[in-house]
Amino acid sequence: MSKSGRWTVLAVLCASLLLVALDATILNVALPSLIDDLHPDAIQQLWIIDIYGLLLGGLLVTAGAVGDRWGRKRLFLVGVAAFGIASIIAATSSSPGQLIAGRVLLACGGAMIMPSTLSLIRNVFSDPQERTRAIGVWASVAGAGAAIGPVLGGLLVERFGWAAAFWVNVPIVVITLVAGWFILPESRTPGESRLDWFSAALSVAGTITIVWGIKHVAADGVLSPAPLAIMVGLGLLIVFARRQLRLDDPLLDVRLFTNPAFTGAAITTLAAMMAIGAALFLLSLWLQYVEQFSPLQAGLRMLPAALATLLAALATPRLVARLGVRTVIGSALATLTAAFAILALAPLTYPVVVIALVAFGIGDGMAITAAATTIVSAAPAERAGGAAAVNETCYELGVGFGVAILGSIAAVGYRNGLDGLRLPPPVRDVVSGSIGGAHEIATDLGGPAGERIMVVARAAYVDALTLTSVISAVLVAAATVVALWLIPGGFQQADNPPEF
Repeated sequence: MSKSGRWTVLAVLCASLLLVALDATILNVALPSLIDDLHPDAIQQLWIIDIYGLLLGGLLVTAGAVGDRWGRKRLFLVGVAAFGIASIIAATSSSPGQLIAGRVLLACGGAMIMPSTLSLIRNVFSDPQERTRAIGVWASVAGAGAAIGPVLGGLLVERFGWAAAFWVNVPIVVITLVAGWFILPESRTPGESRLDWFSAALSVAGTITIVWGIKHVAADGVLSPAPLAIMVGLGLLIVFARRQLRLDDPLLDVRLFTNPAFTGAAITTLAAMMAIGAALFLLSLWLQYVEQFSPLQAGLRMLPAALATLLAALATPRLVARLGVRTVIGSALATLTAAFAILALAPLTYPVVVIALVAFGIGDGMAITAAATTIVSAAPAERAGGAAAVNETCYELGVGFGVAILGSIAAVGYRNGLDGLRLPPPVRDVVSGSIGGAHEIATDLGGPAGERIMVVARAAYVDALTLTSVISAVLVAAATVVALWLIPGGFQQADNPPEF
């Protein structure tokens, strides 16, 4: 394949990857409009946002194995088609349940797309230096996509309504399908055994059960069934891991995690995406409900994070070559910790938020790019496909965990901040469910009563955001210590990355 042909392939793959990354955060600024139209309760709101990332993360390992056996181009095209159908289902939703179902199918399509993109890139770009540049572009698109989502979402929602956040996918899907059919080469790994569907079910069920439990511990307390769900989920993942150790051709070679650099990089990706996922979600609501910006205005004010992520991801390969992986990853996670510390300690004004957003973008762009390099380089050549699946799984689960765990902490803090507000039980349930619910009730009531509700709700949300930022800073700082402890000081990127 000619040089121009290879970069055309990269453009097609990155277009599809951008769609998948965008849909992880594009609804953040669309949520207020969506709440007003579909009236989801607090739990449905969280599921609408994070079911996509959680299910996508749970399916990536299985999808990567299917692509190895069935054909990566074929899986990619099926995934793109499913993504388009799911976008139509979501865009035409008349109930929260239909929208959640659409997001589930979007996750299934995205899970088919993501591992195929990296696998095809690694097969098309045979020259190590050219391949490194291509993977750098891939990483920058993946990192910037999540940050660009709120900007694009704000523009579309303000002009056309929340459904436009899904309709925008359809023309890109059609173009990608046509271009992919004619341009992309087919590749598969010969001699693979049949797919272990039982292992696939264990990995998906375990992940979703754990996150469901975490969400409901925050919402319902430790005396609810949620802690039991967490234990069940952990048990399922333990069974999954033990089963992989016994299989000759496992769905995921869990022995990869015995490599300290590999594990440290996986923790880095998970922590970085948790930070950026939660920050973009919570700050987009702050901009709209507390600062009272429109969806477009809120999206544009999130743009510094997108630009910083893109520039940092593109600069990271040079930084890694000059400073080493360990130094770059440590600096990236320290920057994310500082971003949360800024939100926790400084008065919450937009200039302060801009500084935090830039820090989030820099830290996230450096972390995910350096971690991807480390994960691929730390794995032996015959396990490169599984290594890539781990990288992408940590990426998507990070976004989902960030919204689910840190979003739930923010929800608890917000409810506790409403103690001084005296309302009838049905109204109080809606107001305490989310700041979006408070805005809905305040709009219906109007006058001094509605304004009083919003004054208390805004103050409670700011306090909740501060509390969540403190906890997030501690969590990311802990991840920094663990990652630096695991990644050897002399670890360097492989000169000739392994082939799929």
